[in-house]
Amino acid sequence: MEREYMNIEQKILNPPSGILMLLILICLSIFSILGFVAGIAGGVFPLIMICILLWIVLPFMFAGLRSVRPNEALVLTLFGKYYGTINKPGYFFVNPFAKYNNPAYEAQVAQNAVDTSEALLEGKGKRSRTSANRVRKTVSLKRSTLDNGTQKVNDALGNPVIIGAVVLWHVEDPTKAVFNVENYTEFLSIQTDSTIRNTARLYPYDVFDDGMDDDEGGKAEQTLRGSSQEIADKMKVELAEKVAFAGLVVEEVRITHLSYAEEIAAAMLQRQQASAIIAARTKIVDGAVSMVKMAIDKLNEDDIVVLDEERKAQMVSNLLVVLCGNKDAQPIVNSGSIY
Repeated sequence: MEREYMNIEQKILNPPSGILMLLILICLSIFSILGFVAGIAGGVFPLIMICILLWIVLPFMFAGLRSVRPNEALVLTLFGKYYGTINKPGYFFVNPFAKYNNPAYEAQVAQNAVDTSEALLEGKGKRSRTSANRVRKTVSLKRSTLDNGTQKVNDALGNPVIIGAVVLWHVEDPTKAVFNVENYTEFLSIQTDSTIRNTARLYPYDVFDDGMDDDEGGKAEQTLRGSSQEIADKMKVELAEKVAFAGLVVEEVRITHLSYAEEIAAAMLQRQQASAIIAARTKIVDGAVSMVKMAIDKLNEDDIVVLDEERKAQMVSNLLVVLCGNKDAQPIVNSGSIY
């Protein structure tokens, strides 16, 4: 049976100012101390009980003070249910029992605990510091860059290719990012790998023939090397559709690394060199034939010299040798009759 996911709509909270509440709590703390002393001195039992009750309640009230920096959001739950989201910067007072939710922070704390345990087992005697202390409990709404490194994929021709890309993204809906996926940063990373693999296998790394255009005069075939920007745009569209469920927005995808795998890199380099030589020779021959034809037509047109078919063939042969040769020709001047 297919599971139906809960569609949690974002609820924006407008909590009271934390500065005002902090001043009130400080005043209540001072009052509880002075009142307890006065109650003991005067034997006022109700005042003593009120002060003791304040001592019990005030620590919980202080826990309700939360700060949110610019371009951050605080997603809160209360007793397992979604409580609301604070998406504006400031210092606020919320329900003291409301709990923050940030998968990235929780994952870093768990990793920090594992590293600390490993350090203690190795006898280092000190805690291992990781990046958990640099991750805040709030969900960042800033633009971020994801670099998944490189991975080996097969292109449309089955050739192994090493490809890497970076993704520019940000969290648009922090509520979806927290509740719709387990860890939105890891979710984006996995979906990026899948998108790169699925897109790269649809295109060849490069084409080696000179007939790039089709019979109808259409555009040349897209390749990973020659159409990297167009293919990156397609990756962006596909990736954006996959991560929209998690409240993430993909702004740009850029291919940063593209090469043949080591096992075929040398063979493909030779093939590219051969294709380049063939293409260059083809252009040289086309140009030489055009020049020979122009020379013969010009001679006939101006009646400079009349050549029979045998002499024309010899002239064509000599001109092609001169024009298509790799080295400069060394002419031999005939001072006698050409016949």
